[in-house]
Amino acid sequence: MKLRRLWAIVLKEVRQLRRDRITLAMIVMIPVGQLVLFGYAINLNPRGLTAAVADQAGTAASRALVMDMIATGVIRTVARADTPQQLVGMLRRGEISVGIAVPPDFERRRADGREVLQVMVDGSDTVVQSAAAQLAQTPVDSSAAAPRRIGPSTGSIGVVAFYNPQRRSPVNIVPGLIGVILTMTMVMFTAVAIVRERERGNMELLITTPVSRTELMVGKVLPYALIGLLQTSVVLLLGLWLFEVPVKGSVLDVYVAAVLLILANLALGLLISTKAASQFQAMQMTVFILLPSILLSGFMFPYAGMPAPAQWLAEILPMTHFLRLIRGVMLRGAGLLELWRDVAYLLGFIAVMMSLAVARFRKRLD
Repeated sequence: MKLRRLWAIVLKEVRQLRRDRITLAMIVMIPVGQLVLFGYAINLNPRGLTAAVADQAGTAASRALVMDMIATGVIRTVARADTPQQLVGMLRRGEISVGIAVPPDFERRRADGREVLQVMVDGSDTVVQSAAAQLAQTPVDSSAAAPRRIGPSTGSIGVVAFYNPQRRSPVNIVPGLIGVILTMTMVMFTAVAIVRERERGNMELLITTPVSRTELMVGKVLPYALIGLLQTSVVLLLGLWLFEVPVKGSVLDVYVAAVLLILANLALGLLISTKAASQFQAMQMTVFILLPSILLSGFMFPYAGMPAPAQWLAEILPMTHFLRLIRGVMLRGAGLLELWRDVAYLLGFIAVMMSLAVARFRKRLD
């Protein structure tokens, strides 16, 4: 082995890496990105869970108890309700994660040592259930507005978990897993689609045809959309068979939500494909989409525990909105019309990404 020849090869590789900006960016950005995500954005102790209060007692003591619970930082009130039934409706529509119901006979219950307040939580997210347990530890008579009672008990706070009272992990994981699989496969499949045509020399054939740019892009998307629906069916059937994960809402709504995510990811993959110079480079670029989608969407770590900048980034990702849709339909029995905000975002995302991909694509050889 000649050191001079070896050094020449090393210099060649260094120069090639320097010209490959995407690979060079990944060398730096992947460790930096993971450090920031795991050290700054990811927090296993959720704070600021959206909550609504239905205080039917309206006494100084009941208001003080609710304020004590808010002071823990676990919840933040975003709405008021008149009845517990309204709180249940808000939970079902995904408007809140926690509902606090104070009964009209709050004072009598407190005097008798019974349950004085009920915390309703969205059990479709197991992290929310864990956070609600902290609220149940709030002292009933800790505030100045509530005179202390002398006796064996001064009342308790009850926690009711809707939609997953047994706290079974598969109930929470399986719907989210649909989003992870579709994001991982759909983006990667289409990210290499245009690049593969160039590398195999098929672009010359496409140039000689009357196919328009839009027809070519849509034609490449449709087969993968069918594959995505097949993957969705496999996960749903195995989830029901192996883990008894229910579909409380409409099965049609489940597939509509899946189609929205599939099209969003395919459009994003096509946009990447028009930018990448090789299949390997296209797969590298998908990492920048896949990693934040898994870590920031609420699939693995609580969305409510993230700082505001991380939540802003999460709101851009299609998977964040899909998780709200699929958990709302499968676990809470909500309809897509009730979750229209997330549906509207995904439709807008598809339109923007597809338009950008078509605009960037040129039916010619570079």
